[in-house]
Amino acid sequence: MISTQFPPHTCLMLLLARRGSTRPALSDGYHHEVSRFNMQKNDIRNKPAYTLSEAARYVKVAPATLRSWVVGRAYPKADGVAQFRPLIHPAIKQPASLSFWNLIEAHVLRSLRTEHGVSMDALRKALSYAEKQLQIERLLLSPKLRTDAGKLLLERYGQLIELSASGQIAMRHLFNEHLARVEWDQWKFPVRLYPFASGSVLTDNRPIAIDPQISFGRPVIASRGISTGAIAERIDAGETAAELADDYGLSEREIEEAVLYEHAA
Repeated sequence: MISTQFPPHTCLMLLLARRGSTRPALSDGYHHEVSRFNMQKNDIRNKPAYTLSEAARYVKVAPATLRSWVVGRAYPKADGVAQFRPLIHPAIKQPASLSFWNLIEAHVLRSLRTEHGVSMDALRKALSYAEKQLQIERLLLSPKLRTDAGKLLLERYGQLIELSASGQIAMRHLFNEHLARVEWDQWKFPVRLYPFASGSVLTDNRPIAIDPQISFGRPVIASRGISTGAIAERIDAGETAAELADDYGLSEREIEEAVLYEHAA
């Protein structure tokens, strides 16, 4: 009998291994163990939770940009119009509804923007190359992005878009700042995101958290789990930051951070 100290997906892997199960071939030409993510279909982190507009607001990405990452984007060709395939596969396609893990993917993609935005075709090729080389499924969710996997992805992407040496340094810095705001559990699944408070200003401060186990995955004050949306609504209703701080046991600075996050462009 397999010990219950392991998570469900690990227990299933051990059971299959004990029965002599072979690794299934994937369509991209290399082999994986039974997909960890497919085993997590019933995990709350993999369930639809956010509309496109909500997700765009939470990770501070333009709604049209996120839509192109999730749905794809048309582009002109000499013989007509073609379609860039999406970079993110949403939990539900029609209408598009994103999971917490999709939110993490969007957060990481946000770090790969240049002055011309994200090159979808180049990034897809870079992701596919790195995933095949390292045999990592859904690379944008992997903690290995912090090490060699991230280095390989950025190098390949930089080559494809002909990014300058200084541009590559700037992108790696931005990339690492975004990864520092993701927490993974012991089984290497993302469990918490500390989003940036605005779309342009990056700081080490992490007052806001998004955790699918807290407040239905809506943004909260990290120290107390209080909804940032509820705080903003009470401020708009005429209450003061001092009153809310006293009510929730927070600092006035945390109240201000919640309001800034909710109203950041």
